[in-house]
Amino acid sequence: MGDIMRPVPFEELLTRIFDEYQSQRTIFGIPEQQFYTPQAQRSIGVFGESCATPLGPAAGPHTQLAQNIITAWLTGGRFIELKTVQILDRLELEKPCIDAEDECFNTEWSTEFTLKKAWDEYLKAWFTLHLLEQVFPLGTHKESKSFIFNMSVGYNLDGIKQPPMQEFIDNMMDASAHPKFAQYRDTLNRWLQNRTFIDSLPTCARKDGLDNLAQRVPARLVQGVTLSTMHGCPPDEIEAICRYMLTEKNLNTFVKLNRPCSAIRAFARSSTPAASAISALAKRRLTTTLRSTGRWRC
Repeated sequence: MGDIMRPVPFEELLTRIFDEYQSQRTIFGIPEQQFYTPQAQRSIGVFGESCATPLGPAAGPHTQLAQNIITAWLTGGRFIELKTVQILDRLELEKPCIDAEDECFNTEWSTEFTLKKAWDEYLKAWFTLHLLEQVFPLGTHKESKSFIFNMSVGYNLDGIKQPPMQEFIDNMMDASAHPKFAQYRDTLNRWLQNRTFIDSLPTCARKDGLDNLAQRVPARLVQGVTLSTMHGCPPDEIEAICRYMLTEKNLNTFVKLNRPCSAIRAFARSSTPAASAISALAKRRLTTTLRSTGRWRC
């Protein structure tokens, strides 16, 4: 992965996808034979939403681009954790923030795009996946989407409360008033009114499901959020962010634990009832998982 990411405009993204498919039967180099197709009518519920598989890409530089999110969906990813965003979105740090060629080095505080650019990428992927689920019905979810977008934010409560972060979070929860949402909806609607485009779609496409699809794309992109914090983040800070997300934003909230054993011990030392309850549950579940691998002891 290079250190420079170049966003693709929404209409150009659609053109690239369907031109490549018609000429080569691939999308972003992935042959259609490798498009994921579930073998059974199954789904998993996550906080009131459902997805066809419990797998998907974790937050990282790869989920900062719309085309990578689409690629993850094509190959079976249905729980999609979007790249973590934070208030300091213009820091000049080494990129990409994760280098997975060898030891998986990670650069903290990094982000590839500004908040506005990141949100735009997520919105483009959101519209595109709703279209692809009708064009390539790779599952049994006819009435609802088969995937979940999970927002990821960091790294402290003060940063999360800053206006740019508030704007990002609010637009992820409701994009209906944003000009980009209207622009992409109109673009998608124009494509779906093009008879040449409709006739060029594969025979498996649910063409009846394309009627008014653009108007049916939800303006709410996320129901939940994953909290990413720095190593050594105080338990009280973690709890304060969780409380804020749960009570102020009404978002279902996941917490990532860095260095799991020490994180659990630190969290358990917090005197608050919420932290005690959460840490007890987390310790039981994580201890079981880690012991089963034979690699960790808490």
